[in-house]
Amino acid sequence: MPLQPLAERFAEYGSQLRFEQLPQSTVHEVKRRFLDSIATAVGAMDAEAYAIARKCALRVRGEPGAHLFGGGSSSIEWAAFVNGLLIRYLDFNDTYLSLEPAHPSDNIAAVLAVGDAVKANGLALIASTVLAYEIQCRLCDAASLRKHGFDHVTYGALSSCAAACKLLGLDATKTTHALGMAGVCNTALRQTRAGELSMWKGCAFANAARNGIFAALLAAEGMTGPAPIFEGELGMMKLLTGPFDPPPLGDGSTLPFMIEQTYIKFWPAEYHSQSAIDAALQLRTEIGDPQNVQSIDIHTFNAAVDIIGKDPEKWRPRTRETADHSLPYCTAVALVDGRVTDAQFAESRFSDPTLLALVAKIKLHRDAALNERYPRGIPNRLTVHLNDGRTLVREVEFPRGHAGNPMSDAEVETKFRAAVEPRYGKERADRIAAACWELEKLPEASALIRLLD
Repeated sequence: MPLQPLAERFAEYGSQLRFEQLPQSTVHEVKRRFLDSIATAVGAMDAEAYAIARKCALRVRGEPGAHLFGGGSSSIEWAAFVNGLLIRYLDFNDTYLSLEPAHPSDNIAAVLAVGDAVKANGLALIASTVLAYEIQCRLCDAASLRKHGFDHVTYGALSSCAAACKLLGLDATKTTHALGMAGVCNTALRQTRAGELSMWKGCAFANAARNGIFAALLAAEGMTGPAPIFEGELGMMKLLTGPFDPPPLGDGSTLPFMIEQTYIKFWPAEYHSQSAIDAALQLRTEIGDPQNVQSIDIHTFNAAVDIIGKDPEKWRPRTRETADHSLPYCTAVALVDGRVTDAQFAESRFSDPTLLALVAKIKLHRDAALNERYPRGIPNRLTVHLNDGRTLVREVEFPRGHAGNPMSDAEVETKFRAAVEPRYGKERADRIAAACWELEKLPEASALIRLLD
């Protein structure tokens, strides 16, 4: 007997998943991700890309509609796009590393948009978030998209679609049709993250989520989709990845849920640079004046070179998006400024000639031994040669925020308040934080979203 098609397996799993089977540790991680995602979203509200997307979204009305972070409302799909752009834009939201890297909290925008439209309570938001993480991360474990030239957000159309279907109350049959529609027309090219990066880098998953929701809404009304979307003659395995079989999905007992294996970011930069940033900050006091640096060698793993180190643009970034995806730039600015915040990715900073002169002194080296330790860790080793003849070495494998060195709840809340209080004030920040930490008590999604008006 042939194996059950993967989309059907996902659909049955999603329709059967219940809040009651989630361990407290899993529920707690969802709360941390909501708090963290709101922090990253609020931090991005000054971005031009948000202004552009919000302007477009406010032209559209939905019945039912959904609310936008920052005020106003639009269709469900547009709300997911705008809010998802915000969550992702600073490259500060959470990460999962495997055969395919991902930022699974990107799914939260879809969860909130659909949850808002259907008046879902906190229990439903939590369960659908766990489902989205489970599907996206298991697909990342199963097959790489990047090595074939496709972008990780291709999996996001499927995970956000599954979450939307759950919130809409679709059965396994309709969910399978929705996954077919989401998968067949949302193949994203890796060019999004190649060379000089654009605003679209922070929008790509938001678009995938928008389209995943669109497929779910069509399926809810009876639209059928192509199948089998993964194993078919011209399906994803045939054209994108090759054959694969994802690991079993979490059950909360023998198999933990994947959200507990994801990492909250400590610095707003592409994840593979986090350990290099950590190492640079540790070396600052020993180096003293950055003018003392003769050269820096970064020994690293293949994914870091391929994603944030192989393009010449990474040594002279001309956009914020390129700077936060540049291993040499992130390392240099950490060394010079002693901190990495949104301010380090302002144009005035990444175009500074003195800073770029230090960037030019950095060379990257693929290291087979370090590569073997990825993706369990993200080992970067900095060797700094000084003008006085000294050589300083520092290696970091598990930077702050990694599952091997996780941020505490207090650190996550500090990150949240640093972003939210300057814009909304302490009293509003207190209310938002309380809503996230007590998410299971939330009466409906809009009660959280409207706190960001």
